Amino acid sequence: MKAVTYDRTGPSSVLGLHEVPVLEPADGEVRVRIVVSGVNPTDWKARANTAQAVDSPRTPNQDGAGVVDAVSPGVAGLAVGDRVWVWDAAFERTQGTAQELAILPANQVVPLPREASFDVGASLGIPALTAHRALTAHDGGPTRLAPGALAGRVVLVTGGAGAVSHAAIQLARWAGATVISTVSGDEKAELARRAGAQHVINYRETDVAAEVLRIAEQGVDTIVDVNAVANVATDLAVIRPGGTVAVYASDSEEPLAIPLGVAMRKNVRFQFVLTYTVTPEQKRDAVSAVSAAVADGALPVGEQYGLPLTRFALADTAAAHDAVEAGTVGKVLIDVE
Repeated sequence: MKAVTYDRTGPSSVLGLHEVPVLEPADGEVRVRIVVSGVNPTDWKARANTAQAVDSPRTPNQDGAGVVDAVSPGVAGLAVGDRVWVWDAAFERTQGTAQELAILPANQVVPLPREASFDVGASLGIPALTAHRALTAHDGGPTRLAPGALAGRVVLVTGGAGAVSHAAIQLARWAGATVISTVSGDEKAELARRAGAQHVINYRETDVAAEVLRIAEQGVDTIVDVNAVANVATDLAVIRPGGTVAVYASDSEEPLAIPLGVAMRKNVRFQFVLTYTVTPEQKRDAVSAVSAAVADGALPVGEQYGLPLTRFALADTAAAHDAVEAGTVGKVLIDVE
């Protein structure tokens, strides 16, 4: 079978397409024929991390969707031919989704409804599971999203045209919240609206704090923040007492300087989110809720739904990584089959 691998970290040129043996799943594992592989920033960052030693060839990419190809004895609930999506495929493992056949633990292989495309399945994983944790970090819950779970709450999603923010908008709307999103321009504003945000603010042209408080006089309950270092003052201005700022991204090791006085007066919670290291219970809740949202048709992808898709062939995985590193708007997908 064909697989993209790298045996040393570095630029995307370390990636190569190779013929590799087909392996059999061990106990508790499932082999999935990958149809579409999703690329996230974490994928190119792991590949580029020269401080990380590589002791055997690795296949990148955490997310993907396809069809069950083989099931080991003792695995229940999955059968050959089932349509599935997968998550965290390459986390602490060598078997990512940039290959024709990937082997994963059975709990990381999730049924994909017939009505949902493989593009949807490959766009879940890191973005949707991250978004779910961010939206459930509020003191008092809910711990698992469902229709009505966020009824009466106001959520602010910064950078509304990214993959995580897109999923956060969709999940928050599915759960009944009012969603405000900030963007940097008109094209991204349209994407945030298509995702479902009821209010969209261009932060380059508008006083974000003033506009948010005009929309939600009492402030917002939860902020899903892609750039807390830049946004912390605004976050504290618009968060309501007892609210939560969920921080899920950082492109540097720059310290986050939190003005303590206002944060303490408002009893604000700053929740830092890395989907790889959430608790098993939080991960199970996220997978369950995301699956339910997919079944309800609440997580569509494509430009008409606010998440443009940019596609590459498996042989062009290096270019796909470069596209994500360059900040391509929307979701980068690799057509494996």
